[in-house]
Amino acid sequence: MQTAPKQNYDREEYLVLEQLTDVKHEFFHGAIFAMAGGTFNHAKITINIAIELGNKLRGKNCTLLGSDMRVHTPSGLDTYPDVSVFCGKPELQDNQRTLLNPSVIIEVLSPSTRNYDRGTKFALYRAIPCLQDYLLVDSEDVSVEHYRRLNSYEWILHDYQDIKDQIPLTTLEESLNLRVIYEQIEFARE
Repeated sequence: MQTAPKQNYDREEYLVLEQLTDVKHEFFHGAIFAMAGGTFNHAKITINIAIELGNKLRGKNCTLLGSDMRVHTPSGLDTYPDVSVFCGKPELQDNQRTLLNPSVIIEVLSPSTRNYDRGTKFALYRAIPCLQDYLLVDSEDVSVEHYRRLNSYEWILHDYQDIKDQIPLTTLEESLNLRVIYEQIEFARE
């Protein structure tokens, strides 16, 4: 991620910048970072998840959102997850541009963001009280890390690496199939 030249923005300056540009940025503690574009696999996996989960949530009390919806964490991060889901009524701010109550967040990993998504970003996401499921989907191999909240301070990790695996999202009363997530994906092999 590349930082903007100035390092001491306040959140209001960040929100104005986001309205003036076509490039998405993350904001955290006064710093603004441009978000990089993804690969074909990243884009296709994101769409596969959105189609599958969107179809499963049709008619239910939970709503799927794509990467155009900004999420704000109580820890101060503003970012654009690849996929997010909220249940019930959305809690919005910033003229309906920022969601405060995601139940599920899914990030598709790329080489440049995988460590950040697993580490610092996940630590910041954990501050969202209603977040129940955090999925990290690898774009270079069949692998999904599913973190499920047990209580305020405890998360459990399940690794899925078999294309036949189903990922239970108990909060949504649904599951995701790895075969669907990785449909039409070819991995570069060295």
